[in-house]
Amino acid sequence: MPRAAHPVRRGRLRAQRATRPVEPTRLRFYDAVQEASAAMFARPGRVVLTTLGTLLGVAAFVTVLGLTATASGQISSRFTALAATEVTVEDSPDKHDANDVGFPADAERRLTALNGVQAAGIFWQPSITGNEDAALVSARPPSLGSEEGEPLTIMAASPGFLKAARAQVKSGRLYDNFHEESKQQVALLGKAAATRLGIDRVDVQPAIFIGDKPFTVIGIINDVQRQPDILLSVIVPNTTAMRAWGNPGSGNGSNVKALIETRLGAAQLVARQAAPALRPDQPERFKVIAPPDPKQLKQQVNTDLESLFLALAVICLIIGAVGIANTTLIAVLERTAEIGLRRSLGARRLHIAFQFLCESATLGLLGGLVGTSIGVMTVVGVAIAREWTAILEPATVLPAPLIGAVTGLLAGFYPAWRASRIEPVEALRR
Repeated sequence: MPRAAHPVRRGRLRAQRATRPVEPTRLRFYDAVQEASAAMFARPGRVVLTTLGTLLGVAAFVTVLGLTATASGQISSRFTALAATEVTVEDSPDKHDANDVGFPADAERRLTALNGVQAAGIFWQPSITGNEDAALVSARPPSLGSEEGEPLTIMAASPGFLKAARAQVKSGRLYDNFHEESKQQVALLGKAAATRLGIDRVDVQPAIFIGDKPFTVIGIINDVQRQPDILLSVIVPNTTAMRAWGNPGSGNGSNVKALIETRLGAAQLVARQAAPALRPDQPERFKVIAPPDPKQLKQQVNTDLESLFLALAVICLIIGAVGIANTTLIAVLERTAEIGLRRSLGARRLHIAFQFLCESATLGLLGGLVGTSIGVMTVVGVAIAREWTAILEPATVLPAPLIGAVTGLLAGFYPAWRASRIEPVEALRR
């Protein structure tokens, strides 16, 4: 039989058990999540309303970035080919002799010789009366137009300008290099100008007078893809205008300009080479206007869209965070007795704070998951409706639920702190 313990030893063991500290309570992560889920789903209506703000914020975040990436993929294909292939060169003789025409006589030939140029020509507006009034244009015979004449804009242009502007005639034909070189007294009418003069056909060889000089109308321009003011103008060959009214210069019409049509992608190169090709001795006198680089334009559009809509998404997330914080704080006040009971049963302040943080983070995560799904469906739906290719970056979609969770976590800090400061005795008194 075992020998009984010595009385002194038994006393020491009882004393050690009596002085041993109480084991601290522990809250496992699984238990905290389970308690938070139970508390949330006990009030499903409040959960839905609380997560709505975060849901909208995350949905806006995913939708904005997805639609921006999708739309940016269409910028290159939708970038207007006409604007991307148009270069304008303007003579600005501010520091030179005003009577010196910057464009040489063979300017059209020099420009068309550049690599990437499809058509080029010069144009300017001569001053017929020598004052600011519009030139007086009248039709002959008088029955075709007003007896007093119709004030219309006169434009002098080379044949290459008409080609670069992509002018299309309704009746007759465009003048060509023969008319230009032989200085023929011919004219083209824009559609609006022809209507105002009462001319709708050219087979009867109608004549108009510009000032006191007669011109035979050989064509009516029905449409242009560049320089739409052509439709309101009377266009005469460049050399004919210079013989009739003198070279362009100070007090004698506007400065000469050149319109250049380039191949797609060659506009930037042509813009750099145009001025030296025209006047190697004075390239600085020309002002060259080139279209923006498509890559830079695309990047600028993307940046503007992302900045604008991300600001809206952030505002939605802030609203969602305020909603979560408000609802969680109300829940803390409503559950004061429950918090006091947990504290009296051994729960520490950290456990209470952690539980409420889990609730707010879970609310944010739920809103983030649903919002991400809505955002993805929105992007795909818009892309299908517009016949685009949907572009969704994984770096945008995958972190979106986490953003919702972080938003909920940040929103729950103050309510969790308030809950942790509740004393058990005061809570149980309520």
